Amino acid sequence: MFTGIIEAQGQILGLERSREFTRIRISTGMGLSDVAEGDSICVDGACLTATAVDATGNKFAADVSPETLRVTTLGRMKVGDKVNLEKALRLGSRLGGHLVTGHVDCIGTVIEKRAAGKGFLLGFQADSGRYLVEKGSVAVDGVSLTVNEVEESRFRVMIIPHTATLTGLTVKKVNDKVNLEFDIIGKYVEKFVSGHSSEGGVTESQLKEYGFI
Repeated sequence: MFTGIIEAQGQILGLERSREFTRIRISTGMGLSDVAEGDSICVDGACLTATAVDATGNKFAADVSPETLRVTTLGRMKVGDKVNLEKALRLGSRLGGHLVTGHVDCIGTVIEKRAAGKGFLLGFQADSGRYLVEKGSVAVDGVSLTVNEVEESRFRVMIIPHTATLTGLTVKKVNDKVNLEFDIIGKYVEKFVSGHSSEGGVTESQLKEYGFI
């Protein structure tokens, strides 16, 4: 589990492709002394397992499955590209963003970019706006952001200077692709509600029973 608060950017050093997996090697200024083989690291919003760690050289490797390459932008990456990195959340840590699983829902497209004071606004086209809620949360390339506006499957977010500096969002251009993960809470609520649809919908007593009210 992650928070969407990016710790550092990394750079892809190598991509070793085979029939089954692609090994991605990444260098980073993020400290890796507390990362061991088998630990999870969020790479541009995709949860990967570290299969080799060089803490002294600040490098690690991860094996990426064909499915992950297909449903994320990692399949489009090349040597030299930069990626957003976040280590897995520890119990007791501050949750500064929102709960992010690292399971990418879809690849989105940048459709708008314009200045807004010292920051800038980004607009995206998603596959669906089903789980997008104004003032709700969304992860874009692993970055926890607040949804400002939603128009069907399109949405806009505001990027403040601090976020622009620490992530790769500042270099995004119209038509660039990004990894999107929608808020997991919305997915659970939908499943809970749909599970009771055959019983005539959710009642007030059911909401009280499960602690929603």
